[in-house]
Amino acid sequence: MLDVQVIDDPAAAALAVEPVKSQLLAALAEPASAAALAARLGLARQKVNYHLRSLEHHGLVHVAEERRWGGLKERLMLASATSYIVSPAALGPIGADPDRGSDRLSASYLIALAARVVREVSGLMRRAMEAEKQLATLSLDTEIRFRSAADRAAFTNELTQSILSLVSRYHDTTTPGGRTHRLVMMAHPVPDPAPPKE
Repeated sequence: MLDVQVIDDPAAAALAVEPVKSQLLAALAEPASAAALAARLGLARQKVNYHLRSLEHHGLVHVAEERRWGGLKERLMLASATSYIVSPAALGPIGADPDRGSDRLSASYLIALAARVVREVSGLMRRAMEAEKQLATLSLDTEIRFRSAADRAAFTNELTQSILSLVSRYHDTTTPGGRTHRLVMMAHPVPDPAPPKE
């Protein structure tokens, strides 16, 4: 089971966001039969079987185990991943693309950059898995609380200068066999926690 599966097929994306199928995917973090899922979710077994076949056809679930009960065969299904994300590639030409944004300081541009990361890295990850290789990536995730807008601006300036200095020191277009990497720096306010439900 993958930690994250990126869905880039439009039909698979439509299935994954459909409420009943989404419930089934969540319930299949552990192997389960159609009968067990039907009882747990309060659905007809035939309806669960129909949904499972659709999910299996699109690679979102697979058979984890088959059991024989007399003359019957019971299939225990398992989700292909613990979580899913829909790639902008599933939306075709209307998928988010930072090359179409003009305001590089806007929230829309930041979202489009994140979408490009999903699209590019998922393709690289798929090819690395097919080649049975590791994909070299780097992720940093932290929080910083600024005292003021002036401090935030000073931090932004200092971070930019530091990154430009590092890039100028390590960027090499002349050495044969080198590989270009994309570096994306993002910052956004941390959302307030959701109020507790009553």
